[in-house]
Amino acid sequence: MKKTTILIFILAALVFTSCRSTKKINKAIEPKELVPVLVNKDAEDSINKVRQVLTDFKSQKIEFTTFSAKIKVESTGANGKNPDISAVVKIIKDSAIWMSLSATFLNVEVYRVLIKKDSVILINKQEKEVQFRSLDYLQEVTQIPFDFKTLQDLIIGNPVFIGDSVISFRKINNTILLSTLDQYFKNLITISSDNKIMLHSKMDDVDLSRSRTADITYDGYENTVGFNFSTNREISVSEKNKLDVKLNYKQYEFNKEVSISFNVPKNYKLK
Repeated sequence: MKKTTILIFILAALVFTSCRSTKKINKAIEPKELVPVLVNKDAEDSINKVRQVLTDFKSQKIEFTTFSAKIKVESTGANGKNPDISAVVKIIKDSAIWMSLSATFLNVEVYRVLIKKDSVILINKQEKEVQFRSLDYLQEVTQIPFDFKTLQDLIIGNPVFIGDSVISFRKINNTILLSTLDQYFKNLITISSDNKIMLHSKMDDVDLSRSRTADITYDGYENTVGFNFSTNREISVSEKNKLDVKLNYKQYEFNKEVSISFNVPKNYKLK
């Protein structure tokens, strides 16, 4: 997998989590363990219960104006483990996502990235190169239907690709398994039954001709800013290639003043 592809996956993955293997996750939430939501279509109490769970879950979405964080990023691709990366991330909601990515073992900035609603600028400081792309570039490289808000939610820790159509529901001990469907993915979500925070998400492509899947788990929740925030995450994305990314949010702040500047050196060549 090319370095640029790995970079884009890391950008797109800045939010996924946990430490169970894909094999264990699949076994734990195998579809045969689920039951149809509406065993009895006249059971209004069952319908209302499912609707309330989905409403409570969506109410956990983090609302913010600005965000900044320092993140340790570990990734493993088809060719083995990649060098660890230290990421500094700044977000102005619905406007801009700024990132600086440094090689941890050298403590030297390697990439700088600016993502806006319709564009992506990538600066490769090692090669002294710059790329100007449309936001569609993220979709082309990752083959995942990212838009600006989806990527923003990923970084913050909000759920993504959650459909309004609930196709299955089950409560097991202290967790709730809720399966939704949107135009892209069937999403099997594991929710804590007490505070309705998301513990895991398993997405399968609705296009059966593709084998595109994503496993996400959120861990290390803290509530120091008035809401629950996951500080340890892991994502496993696979189709033709597989990439595993672990994220450890070392520092983070919400709704503080954020300054974003992005200058391209004149001697950098256009790629």
